[in-house]
Formats: sequence, C-alpha cells, structure tokens
Amino acid sequence: MRVPNHIGIIPDGNRRWAIDKGLSKESGYESGIDPGLLLFKLCERLGIKEITYYGFTVDNTKRPREQIKAFTEACINSVDILSKEDAELIVVGNTKSPMFPKELLPYTTRRTFGKGGIKVNFLVNYSWKWDLEYLKRSKSSSNNITNQIQSSDVSKIDLIIRWGGRRRLSGFLPVQSIYSDFFIVEDYWPNFKEKHFYDAISWYDDQDITLGG
Repeated sequence: MRVPNHIGIIPDGNRRWAIDKGLSKESGYESGIDPGLLLFKLCERLGIKEITYYGFTVDNTKRPREQIKAFTEACINSVDILSKEDAELIVVGNTKSPMFPKELLPYTTRRTFGKGGIKVNFLVNYSWKWDLEYLKRSKSSSNNITNQIQSSDVSKIDLIIRWGGRRRLSGFLPVQSIYSDFFIVEDYWPNFKEKHFYDAISWYDDQDITLGG
C-alpha cells in the first residue's frame, strides 16, 4: 500500500460534538487531545515521516474568551504530550501576537525528543496571511518559494484529513497543500476512530498522483 510521507490533520467538530453532548462549546477541546496522540501512534506504526496538526488560527482568537482559553490550553497540553514521544517537534505560528501561548515559545525551533523520528508540526496562532507576508518584501532571487515563507520548515503535504464534515481548507498551509489530496471524515474529531485514519490511507492509495503532469 502506498503511504503518504506527510499528512495534514484538521481536527474539526469539537464544539458541535460538545453541543450534541449537552455541554458548553469550550468543553469539546479537551476531548480532542487523546485522539491526537492516538493518531500519532498510528502514523508511527505505518512509517509516515511527517504530521502537521492544525491547532488554532489567528481567526479563531475572535471567539469568546472561554473558548480561546480552552483551545489554547488544549494545544499546550497536546504539545507537551507529543514532546514525550519519539519525535522532531516544532510549533509554527505568529509568536509576536499576545495570543501565542508563552508556554510554547521553547518549541518554535525544531527540537528532537526521545529517539527522534516523525517530524511533527503543530500550528498555533497560525494565519495564512502571516505565513506569506514575507513574500511581499523579500528580495531573494531564490526560485524556491518555500524558502521565503514563515512555515519554511514544513514540507509538501501529500494527504490532508479533515474531521467534522466541512469541505474547506480554512487557510491551512496554502503553499504546502497545493497538490494535497483531501479526505473528509464526517464524524467529529473527539469521536476519532482508527477506522477514520485507515479509511483515509486506503482512499489515498487509490488516487492517481500526477502533480499536474
């Protein structure tokens, strides 16, 4: 079976999951932490080389204060958990904004944890506009656009999996996702099941990858 080198994860549906459970919207974020670790383990098992998790965006910080606090804490806790695994971890996002959690500043350059292994990218306080802003003022003669963006340490994404049924990228790494295949899971992220992941991998194996050729 053909396995993608790099998988992007959009873990959507936390608030809708909470509402369905009769809980407050912010209650859904904590329930999305364990699925992130389980997915990491599955990727490790299949030999996937790189994972990018979509934590929260600059636009997400327009939500009510209690939700911001909840998803920020969930991201901090998730990164802490992943730092205890065999991984090469980096957090990517606008660190100059007060919305970027100071607890994650030590992770903004790639660090090796344990024995190393999978490259793990965690997007926190991320914005596609922020990611591409340097292009406007760059005078570099390089033909490689990925050397001129804020997320330059993140490689091309082969497969993006989005939970929650929405069919949009929501600003997710516009350069790296140009030729990504896009798989939708109708279930909410806190309801993560191994089958969701394996269905996506099986679907990817059937795709005709031409990259425009």
